[in-house]
Amino acid sequence: MRDLRRQALESKKTVSRKAQSREASRATSRTTSAQNSQPTSRNASRHPSDDEDADSESTTWSTPSLDEFFPTANEEEAASENWQTDLEEVIKDYNDRKRSSTLSREECLTAYVRILTSHYVEDGIPSFNELLSSFAKSIKTGSSEKEIILALKAVGLTALTMLDETIYENMVPMLKRTISNSSSPAVKVAAIHCLGACTFFGGAGDDEILEQMTFLLEIVSSDGHFVDAGDDADVVTAALEEWGFLATEVEDLEQESEDAIEAFAEQLESSESSVQIAAGENIALLYEKSYTPQEEGETIEEEDENEYLDDEGLSSVSDDEDNDGPRLIKRYNAYHNTPRIMNQVDALAHISGRHINKKSKRSLHSNFASIYNTISNPRHGPQYSNAIDNETYRQYGSRKTLKIQQDGFMRLDRWWKWLRLAALRRLLRWGFVTHYFEGDRGVLDCLPVMVRPMGGGGAAARAKASGKKGGRRKVAEL
Repeated sequence: MRDLRRQALESKKTVSRKAQSREASRATSRTTSAQNSQPTSRNASRHPSDDEDADSESTTWSTPSLDEFFPTANEEEAASENWQTDLEEVIKDYNDRKRSSTLSREECLTAYVRILTSHYVEDGIPSFNELLSSFAKSIKTGSSEKEIILALKAVGLTALTMLDETIYENMVPMLKRTISNSSSPAVKVAAIHCLGACTFFGGAGDDEILEQMTFLLEIVSSDGHFVDAGDDADVVTAALEEWGFLATEVEDLEQESEDAIEAFAEQLESSESSVQIAAGENIALLYEKSYTPQEEGETIEEEDENEYLDDEGLSSVSDDEDNDGPRLIKRYNAYHNTPRIMNQVDALAHISGRHINKKSKRSLHSNFASIYNTISNPRHGPQYSNAIDNETYRQYGSRKTLKIQQDGFMRLDRWWKWLRLAALRRLLRWGFVTHYFEGDRGVLDCLPVMVRPMGGGGAAARAKASGKKGGRRKVAEL
């Protein structure tokens, strides 16, 4: 991560304490290897934001190393009435590897990704098993970086579309080898995101989810060295993002919380805002998960009752329309030294300096002010802490929202919703809204949050999405 190291030295900041301790011992070898390395134009952790989300102060959704490979579909292609036929032909051509070339496979994969991004394939993907085998061949023996990355993207979209329980067992071992062995940082990033999608949508159980979270945490804790991507901001950010996404699916993280927050707290010292924000959001999620709804017949201790009320004796969960929701009760300590975490987060919420560009500074201020509120009281979800309405929201700010088309929005009042939305946007990009309104089962099961019309709306405007059986995913009416 040459750019990241240079920025860190110029700003007199380190990537992390571990990276600083390694720097002296690697100085000589780094100088030698730099002479033989290819120059790169990829800006570490460059995450372009979506224009449509500018009003929501959202964190970044796109994966920088992937976007260059996926030209946005034009309206004519996206609206094609023959897309089902096109999909069948693309799959047939791609599976016919004897008569294919690297260029033709890249073109087929690009078309496949575009179709699955633009449309919900409700009736299933043709030649599914043969297609997975072809994806695996492209990932293992692809002739170009572009082919491999496109194949990884295609596998993630296929997992979301099919929800097939064989995808995890068939693809994940190969994905982990790719993450560890690939010489391309961009391929590692794509494979990490594909690993998250295949684990979440591809049939993994609780133990398997925790296993992959442990793998991702090793990447984070080692600053990427665990997979031979030392101090690469994109790789570390991807691991943080997918760890948080998978963590939303685990009901009880009491045993994992301490070590995870310790690792994430170290990443708060990174010189890259994408790493810092992803780490901070995961910390907020873990504090949120240390509280669960009050169960039927459960009594509340006096100290919990006092904590639940603010200084005015009002509910500290200050959503204007959800005050009648279940009370959240603290079940365990998310971390042994919360004041330390709050000091780090507060510093980032007020960070200043010329070494930070205005966009990164604004993003850090907004996100870490919200993260700080959650850590100080985990009953508070993601918020705009600067949007103070004394009559409605008091000091806590308004809930973060996502604008949907021209006349609708989602209210994201919990961190698990926020992180799942981010994961879906990484997978579907500009096609998220289409999949949502077409009733994509994977999307609605993952994010059971309703679109509310601008300016309010009654009960008729708030149809509920159905969560999966088993009770692990809560249905949210916003």
